[in-house]
Amino acid sequence: MTKRILVFTYGAAAYLAFFATFLYLIGFVSGLVVPKSIDSAPTGPLGGAMLVNFGLITLFGLQHSLMARPWFKRAWTRVIPDAAERSTFVLATVIVLNFLFWQWQPMGGVLWHVEDPTLRMILLAISLTGWLIVLVATVLIDHFDLFGLRQVVLYLRGLPYTPLAFRQPWLYRRVRHPLYLGFLIAFWVAPTMTMAHFLFAVVLTCYILMAIQFEEQDLAHQHGRAYLEYRKRVPMLIPSSTKKAA
Repeated sequence: MTKRILVFTYGAAAYLAFFATFLYLIGFVSGLVVPKSIDSAPTGPLGGAMLVNFGLITLFGLQHSLMARPWFKRAWTRVIPDAAERSTFVLATVIVLNFLFWQWQPMGGVLWHVEDPTLRMILLAISLTGWLIVLVATVLIDHFDLFGLRQVVLYLRGLPYTPLAFRQPWLYRRVRHPLYLGFLIAFWVAPTMTMAHFLFAVVLTCYILMAIQFEEQDLAHQHGRAYLEYRKRVPMLIPSSTKKAA
């Protein structure tokens, strides 16, 4: 029982840390509330800042992609309890993101800047809507399973983990990856687009497009024909104006 309590405590702490980090990420990208944002004033040469920032984003991409692969999960759960695998992924993401916040180098330079206050508010609202889409997308497919809390609660209760069934709730009937779509909206719709923000958006967009390919391979392997039919019917990121028959 002690082991179960420890695993649950670990998972709950990882979840709370992630939620706090997610809120900070919104402020970091949007330039709201946090002391240091993606668009803070530059403090060093452009070339060095660009290399550091590219390395930080690449580190996030490597951690996220590597730890999400089934073969890595199988190897990792030889070391830690199965119930703690997802929480460990979440905690690693928290560490990498906070390291990115800490070491991020503002770069200066502005690609576009909207002067009109009303239009700025509209663009900010659209960007924040992107973050809301991300959160809603996680809730639709089971927010607590995605972030490891369901696994540790089941483990605490002595119940076996049951994988989620393949479903197509609401947003997932319009696009296959509404979570990624939300991120793209949040990254790209900006009243002011600095060089640092642009680098962040470009590199993470490339990562998202690559991550989708790996993720869809895993989903097709896990759900078989049901996912293959879903992939034919529903667009990847851009909602279609026409519906294909289910």
